[in-house]
Amino acid sequence: MALGENRRFVVTSLVGLDAGTLYEEIYCARGQSENFIKHLKTDLAADRTSCTSFMANCMRLLLHAAAYILHQQLRTQALSHTALSQAQPSTVIAKLFKVAVQVRQSRQRVILHLPSACAVKHLLHTLTERLFISIPTNVINSS
Repeated sequence: MALGENRRFVVTSLVGLDAGTLYEEIYCARGQSENFIKHLKTDLAADRTSCTSFMANCMRLLLHAAAYILHQQLRTQALSHTALSQAQPSTVIAKLFKVAVQVRQSRQRVILHLPSACAVKHLLHTLTERLFISIPTNVINSS
């Protein structure tokens, strides 16, 4: 590191693994799973289980988990090779979903007009094209 060495120590009873493999593949993977739990709780508010019944709280938690899975799929599939391909859920929500648009509806379609100064206009256009291409044509033609 710029300030000198940053030594890491992991004490384990596992045998047959070198230090680099142990740190990178086991210890860091555990930390990454903690990050996923943090994203689920803070960015998607999965810790809000304030209903009075167990089933209602279970349903809320299930919906939060589904939202996280949708975020992961959006990020890894539709947002690949973009600025948001490694973004956290809160960043994706702030940049893509909290955008002011003017909505115009006709008989056949809904048109969203973005502001002229929209910073993510190109990214939204790319995302829309990628999502539109992935929809089967029989679904588009049936509506």
